Amino acid sequence: MTALEDHAAQTAPLPWHLRGNWAPVQDELTVADLRVDGAVPPELEGLYVRTGPNPVSGSSDHWFFGDGMVHGIRLSGGKAEWYRNRYIQTPNITDPSGGDVMSNMGDLSRGTGNTHVLAHRDKILCLEEGHWPWKIDGQLNTLGYENFGGALTTSMTAHPKVCPATGELIAFSYLSPEPPFLHYIRIGADGELKQLEGIEIPNMVMMHDFNVTRNHVVFMDLPVVFDLDALATGMPFKFTKEAGARRGDMPRNGTNADVRWFEIDPCYVFHPVNAHEDGNTIVLHVSRQPEAFGSSNDDYAEVGRLWKWTIDLTAGTVREEQVDDRPGDFGRVDDRLVGLDARYGYLMAMAGEGISEEPVYGSALWKYDLRSGQCWEHQLGDGVRGAEPVFAPASPDAGEDEGWVISLAHDTNSDESRLLIIDAQDFSAAPVATIHLPRRVPYGAHGSWVPDARG
Repeated sequence: MTALEDHAAQTAPLPWHLRGNWAPVQDELTVADLRVDGAVPPELEGLYVRTGPNPVSGSSDHWFFGDGMVHGIRLSGGKAEWYRNRYIQTPNITDPSGGDVMSNMGDLSRGTGNTHVLAHRDKILCLEEGHWPWKIDGQLNTLGYENFGGALTTSMTAHPKVCPATGELIAFSYLSPEPPFLHYIRIGADGELKQLEGIEIPNMVMMHDFNVTRNHVVFMDLPVVFDLDALATGMPFKFTKEAGARRGDMPRNGTNADVRWFEIDPCYVFHPVNAHEDGNTIVLHVSRQPEAFGSSNDDYAEVGRLWKWTIDLTAGTVREEQVDDRPGDFGRVDDRLVGLDARYGYLMAMAGEGISEEPVYGSALWKYDLRSGQCWEHQLGDGVRGAEPVFAPASPDAGEDEGWVISLAHDTNSDESRLLIIDAQDFSAAPVATIHLPRRVPYGAHGSWVPDARG
């Protein structure tokens, strides 16, 4: 590099994922007895935990590639007992000389855990989609990677589903460079791998998430297709409308031969909200957007809106209906109703439609009646950006809407982050508790409420 090129590199503006509240934080804190406005419901005994990309070097080539950092807030006895943030101690942290994420895509043990975190049985799994999950404990200490005793020989999606009826962990892997491109993964309630099934699809596509019901799984073969010519950019996927779009239904314990494919209009879905069976139909609610990564692998101009897809297994058809015009994504339901007929779904507003440079998190949360389409709004305030809303029930046997919605929020006016606890049955009202965090929490991805009692 010449002196002129070096100067230009040093004075170039930082990419969006390294600026503002996207920028990583480098230190790990432990702070007890957090300040609370309002009152933390005493029924909330457990851990709110969220992960996100946070490059230890301070820099990464793409938002998706930053090292995983988990942020946790422990709630107990009507108090916010502590806040902690910890790097997931992957080899990218403990052995940085071994190369970065992209140079280690073939080594399934060198993941980041930077996309989602959820509990299955007695484990808390930190996930992304190119490698094996990593395990942490309730104090955010790293316990090692999880490959289910060596039985899992593929990567695992960042969005597995825990079936509330069977206790199974249902997942898939899409980052296979050769046919069959897709693999279905089923982990038993005992934590053992029960099924690793190759699923034939015509292209290697970015399949970020999928859908699970009590007796079915539904794959999304959507046209964000691997583009070998774009490999040098580090994110070799491109929206290719002519590749078409399909939903693939398979019995939960089925095989590749049992998959039925249903054509739909080309689009993209990062995150479904939920799916369930209704007689011989499968009803899915998703955040559907017209396309993704249209101009580049860093193009976020398109945003999702709530749609309902109904697959008629008898007629072999799909009915596609837009539910609402509010931009929203990162949808969740009560975890006890994943794959079942949940009435209520919670989404984060998206505010960046037409802005290609970065995904702009909005200043509101949406609560939907998934049966009627009614929407309630929780406004966060001017200059406040939200995060994925997570439902926490009042008790293991509480009613579906009996509990609280938990979400991080960042105030761009003060550069402060907070944890909000909102009464799900009084959703538009002010939070019942606002927990002031001791440092800003960078915008991240997904998280979970991990209750002490998981009955």
